[in-house]
Amino acid sequence: MASIVKILRVVADPNRLRILLLLRGEELSVAELQEILVMGQSTISTHLAQLKQAGLVEDRRAGKNSLYKLKSSNGIIGELLEKASEEIPDARRDQAAAKRVVKKRQDKMRAFFDSVAGRLGRDYVPGKSWKGVAEALLRLMPPMTIADLGAGEGAFALLLAQRAKRVIAVDNSAKMIEVGQEQARRNGVKNLEFRLGDMEEIPIKSGAVELVFFSQSLHHALHPERAIAETWRILAPGGRVVILDLVQHRFEEARELYADEWLGFSEAELETMLEKAGFRNVQTSVVHKEQETPQFRTLLAIGDKAA
Repeated sequence: MASIVKILRVVADPNRLRILLLLRGEELSVAELQEILVMGQSTISTHLAQLKQAGLVEDRRAGKNSLYKLKSSNGIIGELLEKASEEIPDARRDQAAAKRVVKKRQDKMRAFFDSVAGRLGRDYVPGKSWKGVAEALLRLMPPMTIADLGAGEGAFALLLAQRAKRVIAVDNSAKMIEVGQEQARRNGVKNLEFRLGDMEEIPIKSGAVELVFFSQSLHHALHPERAIAETWRILAPGGRVVILDLVQHRFEEARELYADEWLGFSEAELETMLEKAGFRNVQTSVVHKEQETPQFRTLLAIGDKAA
């Protein structure tokens, strides 16, 4: 961390404060900051370089872009940003513009799933391993109310419905929901309900389900930690979350081919997110490795909510 004098010198610029306020709530690329702030690329890059040198922001690679976010804003920086949000005239407009930019990102992902609705079961999807699914099913408890988040067309939800009291399948693609509902009707499945919604704002009441599944869907969340926190909310005491996802990989093409927001997760990352959300008895293990290049591996993670 840079000295407090250097930090105060860096944040004295109103535009750098605007950037910090934006990065406090969302990871953003240089291009997205350009769109929000209506500034040139070189200007924003310079501001970010100074903020990074002062230890106020950090970045990560996401395909061809770098995404920037605010480091911990506790203490004097947190107080300063709270004041700045009230005093900087453009702060409210910036936040509204940021919401539009993030929505564009979500719309791009949604458009991909709308385009493949009706054929996902026939096309190849990385990590959709029946061996991985079987590993998870072995850990299922007796019939209960289950939420399948990022359910797509509902193939997994249909499987769960064979034993569950009730399954609520949630997806943010209207086309996927339509296909899933039709499949449920065609198969006479009465205990499966499809709901349109985002896994970061799950359209399910607090404490309403006993088991939550993410089956190769968490890497599509813009904020996986928020999705996991939402899972904690909708689970009843004594409930359980089960995550099947890809082990962290370097197959960058997955971002374009499958609309992946994250290139999988490490066991440590999932453990940290689950424990931070309040889950206990967290377990993780790699349950499958594909033979064909790029040899995706499937990671299983489980956590319990205290009774």
